Amino acid sequence: MNSLKLILTNPRYFGPAWVFASLNILFGTWAIYIPTVKEQLEINKSQLGIAIFFLSLGVFTVFPMASWIINRVGVGKATWYGVILSCLSALFPLIAPSYYTLMISLFLFGLTNGFTDISMNTLVTELEKEDKKKFMSASHGFFSLGGVIAGLGSFAIVFLGNPALHMAIAVALVFGVNFLFYKNYLHVQAAPIEKEPFNLKLFKPLLLLGIISFVAMGSEGAIVDWSGLFLKEVSLAPEALWGAGFLGFQTTMTLGRFLGDGISNRIGSLRIVTLGAILAILGYVLVLSTNTYLAIAGFGLSGLGFSVIVPEIFRIGGNVKGVESSQGVAFIAGTGYSGFLCAPPLLGMLSERYSLTSTFYTLLGCALLIFLAAFFLRRRQRG
Repeated sequence: MNSLKLILTNPRYFGPAWVFASLNILFGTWAIYIPTVKEQLEINKSQLGIAIFFLSLGVFTVFPMASWIINRVGVGKATWYGVILSCLSALFPLIAPSYYTLMISLFLFGLTNGFTDISMNTLVTELEKEDKKKFMSASHGFFSLGGVIAGLGSFAIVFLGNPALHMAIAVALVFGVNFLFYKNYLHVQAAPIEKEPFNLKLFKPLLLLGIISFVAMGSEGAIVDWSGLFLKEVSLAPEALWGAGFLGFQTTMTLGRFLGDGISNRIGSLRIVTLGAILAILGYVLVLSTNTYLAIAGFGLSGLGFSVIVPEIFRIGGNVKGVESSQGVAFIAGTGYSGFLCAPPLLGMLSERYSLTSTFYTLLGCALLIFLAAFFLRRRQRG
């Protein structure tokens, strides 16, 4: 909890951490109104899926150019500009007058969110290097906290009755707090590094980190989407417990991220990734027992494991020798988002073709893959 205390008592660290929370507050508020937007624009599920694809397209479009922009304007300024653009673009999807303007709006929302995501992770990486303090995991905990704030905001729907007004309030909260703290990180620049010419030896650790990122974030997305259905159809849990797996996963995810920096300080980044993979494996074993209460405990244990994996690989990716921090972070973010967006539908097709249980056996295999990738990275580090 030292990193959480550090964030809450020092504006230099609270500012970047609040950017993490900000992204999920804006995205979570948009997500609440997806059914409303579908109804207002009179579009079907297929059209909605295409519109949401444009959000993903915006995210992927910015990844190749984000590093160049960040290095050109400075990571502190890039993060602040990203916040401003994200706040503006968050308003557009809920005031879009037509299906086509919705697609354009979601593309811009994805574009600005993707840029801010890379900027804020690079910013934390640079502050950790400069100050010799770790708070990446706790910053990701603030991202989870942002989702909680957005979820609590859903209770305002009854009183507001206006999606655009609700988002405007969320934007005011996000921008207002950021405005109070952005000057504490605005001046931060990425530390110059001695770049090495591209070779496979340099790319190898990034490739392994990319695999971990793809699998870990893909697994997170899959648990969010499929845990309730697993408890309902496989564990035959009573209706009151269908959401317990998701709740357990999110709770331990948030807790683990606030504790992760302290553990990382003691045992190191690669060891904590390995430990996280072991916890995720044990969690899936409990889930696959199909017993309702063991499965719920398993989802919670998996959340604890995954909570520390993603922040650590961002930290490691931003410190690969011979690679600019923004490039490493952009690569990790790109592969991670690919997994998060692709894994749930792919596993859904697997579930349709075979069974929901086979989906979770696949996720167990993915956790084993993370363990092996972390093992090879540790061997490379020792070598």
